[in-house]
Amino acid sequence: MDGSSTSALQNYDKHVGLKFQLYNSLFTSLPFHRVEKTGVLLSIFLLHCEEGFAKEQSPDEIISTFFNQYTPYRTEQEQLDLLFRFVQYAERQVVLFDALEDASFRETHDMAGAGTLKHLQAEVEQTQTQAQLQEKLKDFSVRLVLTAHPTQFYPSEVLGIINDLSKALLNDNTAQVNSYLRQLGKTPFFKNEKPSPYDEAVSLIWYLENVFYQAAGQIMSHLKSQFPEAVSEENPLIRLGFWPGGDRDGNPFVTASITLRVAEALRGAIIKSYYQDVRRLKRRLTFKGILNELISLEEKLYNNLFLPGYKADITKEAILAPLLRIKDILIREHNSLFLPLAENLIRKVELFGLFFASLDVRQDSSAHTEALEAIAATSGALPENYSQLSAKEKISALLNANTTVAAESLENELHRDTLESMQAMKTIQEINGSEGCHRYIISHSTSALDVMEVYGLFMLSGWKPEELSVDIVPLFETIDDLKNAHDVMEALYNSEVYRQHLHRRGNIQSIMLGFSDGTKDGGYLMSNWSIYKAKEELSRLAQQYDLQVVFFDGRGGPPARGGGRTHQFYASMGPTIASKEIQLTIQGQTISSNFGTIDAAQYNMEQLMHAGIRNTLFSSKETTFTDQEEDLMQRLAEESYVAYNTLKNNPYFLEYLNYASPLRYYAEANIGSRPSKRKPGKLNLNDLRAVPYVGSWSQLKQNLPGYYGVGAAMERMEAEGQWEAIEHLYSRSLFFRTLLGNCEMAMTKCFFPLTAFLSKHPHYGELWNNIHEEFERTKKYVLRLTKNAHLMEDKPVNLLSIQMRQRIEMPLLTIQQFALTKIREMEEQENNTPGKSKFEKLVMRCSFGIINAERNSA
Repeated sequence: MDGSSTSALQNYDKHVGLKFQLYNSLFTSLPFHRVEKTGVLLSIFLLHCEEGFAKEQSPDEIISTFFNQYTPYRTEQEQLDLLFRFVQYAERQVVLFDALEDASFRETHDMAGAGTLKHLQAEVEQTQTQAQLQEKLKDFSVRLVLTAHPTQFYPSEVLGIINDLSKALLNDNTAQVNSYLRQLGKTPFFKNEKPSPYDEAVSLIWYLENVFYQAAGQIMSHLKSQFPEAVSEENPLIRLGFWPGGDRDGNPFVTASITLRVAEALRGAIIKSYYQDVRRLKRRLTFKGILNELISLEEKLYNNLFLPGYKADITKEAILAPLLRIKDILIREHNSLFLPLAENLIRKVELFGLFFASLDVRQDSSAHTEALEAIAATSGALPENYSQLSAKEKISALLNANTTVAAESLENELHRDTLESMQAMKTIQEINGSEGCHRYIISHSTSALDVMEVYGLFMLSGWKPEELSVDIVPLFETIDDLKNAHDVMEALYNSEVYRQHLHRRGNIQSIMLGFSDGTKDGGYLMSNWSIYKAKEELSRLAQQYDLQVVFFDGRGGPPARGGGRTHQFYASMGPTIASKEIQLTIQGQTISSNFGTIDAAQYNMEQLMHAGIRNTLFSSKETTFTDQEEDLMQRLAEESYVAYNTLKNNPYFLEYLNYASPLRYYAEANIGSRPSKRKPGKLNLNDLRAVPYVGSWSQLKQNLPGYYGVGAAMERMEAEGQWEAIEHLYSRSLFFRTLLGNCEMAMTKCFFPLTAFLSKHPHYGELWNNIHEEFERTKKYVLRLTKNAHLMEDKPVNLLSIQMRQRIEMPLLTIQQFALTKIREMEEQENNTPGKSKFEKLVMRCSFGIINAERNSA
């Protein structure tokens, strides 16, 4: 370990590790029922778990010996009571750790280091590339789309405490910390009811108001001051997107009325933010010619925000105009005093308008087909035999339809909502501006017809071709869909009607590429490589047709869902991939872990911006892969795919996951409005959502989707004499190194002793052993490539964070597996006693802490 790594490690230990030990001791003095005893016993239990797993004991054996050796508790009720107290205690330890990492972000991250905008400024000045930067910034942007995918178990009340606790820790205010810890002790960590889509939206709007609004304003102000000629008011370099209330794919609770309510809440939130800023400006800009402007603007904002029944009449231009006049007066008459304050608000208004975040609408392609078949059956808008027509005939029928279909004429609620959601998009654009809701995303896009059916539905819902201010965005996610993406888009580009639509949308085609279902479908290496190749092919295709393609990446939190170090992925995209914009989803716990504070949000947004800008300015001559390297990557992906498919096709594969993990309890956890499966009925891999799929492997501490098949592929290539070629690829390709780096993270979080007792199971033992062998195989080859003694040796701070979190969650993991064992025993004996429900509750409560402890999975 070099000197800088040692220094960073010591710094992290000082600001997080040591403080955690100090403040953790405060828990033992909380004036709650048996807390002190719980804290002491939990420390003993943790050591007992570690020793027990080292001796190859099962969770059942570990807990049994613990009660016998260290407690007087002998009845099941007494023992369950203590286990529940352990869970409550550990949950709050996770909160304390999260808050400490948030509070120390500026101390543990170099805010002016590699990947930041200050670093970019130095690079630009050193290389004299100011002109190239100005050209790049004309149309470049980073678009972060917040989604409510349920990967975090904190209720909003607890998130608020984390935020307040972080501020108290930052100021070393022990009295406040103590009071917040006491508050935590009394605050429930679980929800008795599922949140509605509107509830989810309100929770995420909190981040927009309190984090992104401030961080984006600071970034834009910095960029404008450092590169005044390069930053244009016409091109917002930061764009925010929003899925809660618009994403209806598999979520029957999202309706057109919900979409409209969320759009209204977004508008209200941004007006409130402007109103608060204007009030702050009034306290500083008390100068002649300025104060009256601010008072008038404040009144307009107040009326639009607070007066009941007041007709919304404010526009983005009406807010900007007085601010620009104020800026001019400050420069001409007041020596630019407090000018940065006024400019900061101007930058925010330019970025967020009256919409704050663009509300995306998403629906599955099958829903559109069903709606059109219902329209054909109940109206004369389409031929009655629409469902029997060929794809070409269907497109022709859609383009010839010249009538508006009344949504209320359709009996089925889903069919009605399909038309109503398209009408709602027009309403939102009229009130919040065209950026308020201008993208319609089609899940499971498999053909040009899927896109043209959506275009046809827009026409049938009342839009006119020349007025359709909506981008239709196909989503390609499975391995086969990614392979077919080129042909689908080429067919669309050859459609005269669709090309006219693209021309009206600036000749820009947005395409969404999803990671989650791709990894579930094809494994880690194949899904990532398939997305990379699809991007290359789609970039070439767009160039042929003189179009600009923009890729929108559906990334989750952990590497298994496309997460990990995302900025490194964008930095690794070569010149053959279009990089006009960086667009990605920010999901679940990734929002709070990577963007939960202003410092963290600013740092991570800058990292993404730097990656996209640097690719154009400094990497334009680099070739990502030679032909031989590309062939090698293809072979590795194919061999990995074979290994993953062999495992996936094992008849016990999904049964094993359901048997050994808390998969079946995801739907009962009340963490999100969306069902855990797309369709009711028997569990199958296609309908199982990626969040519970990946999350269940995570709670098993096997993290299979993040590495399985990688070791098998490298072993096969080595047998063919390709090891030196793999080493050369690793040394030369940032893309390959980033893939394996995230793979390392997934493996670091594995802990196979937890489930080693299943290795001898009559049905599932073979599966467990196969997974464990592949883990060891992948670990061996990754360490050979990195030349490290252990996983993540070159990332000591990240490793220490993971290790500390793993110690907090160890008791939870042990208790959860113990509870699952008890449930299985009762079910095998067909013993559905009231005791079973207590163990099921214990499983779910452990899930909360385990998933929250995995916060740094992104």
